Amino acid sequence: MAAAGIVVFNISPLLNWVNPDEGADPRTGYETDSLVPFIAYLGIGLLVALFYARKRARRGQHRGLTLVSMAVGIAAAIQCLAFGLNPMGGLERGDNLAADLGVWVGFIGAALWAIGSFLLAKEIEGDDDERDEAHRTR
Repeated sequence: MAAAGIVVFNISPLLNWVNPDEGADPRTGYETDSLVPFIAYLGIGLLVALFYARKRARRGQHRGLTLVSMAVGIAAAIQCLAFGLNPMGGLERGDNLAADLGVWVGFIGAALWAIGSFLLAKEIEGDDDERDEAHRTR
């Protein structure tokens, strides 16, 4: 689920994020704010790291990495929600901007990313102290 969310979030910078009042010059996520593609690329990096940790980490998960992925997914969702409520990037141009489709696609992707990372983080495989009786070896 986290991987699907990261993929959806990486599509969102290609879509229009803001639309000026006149509607003649909509701007993509790349044109609107450099943080949009940066967070998308950060997601790709975290996804690669999660896949690597799945192969190399003890019991198939690195808990800290999964929690970092969840935190970045939450931050991305909050950024998209804030952007949807009050679009940024038009003040210096004097534009009165309205949020466009890309913001909401980004929000859905970020929410899936955060939820997927949470679901992975809550699994016992990433714990160093095994709390489940079935996993104890004594």
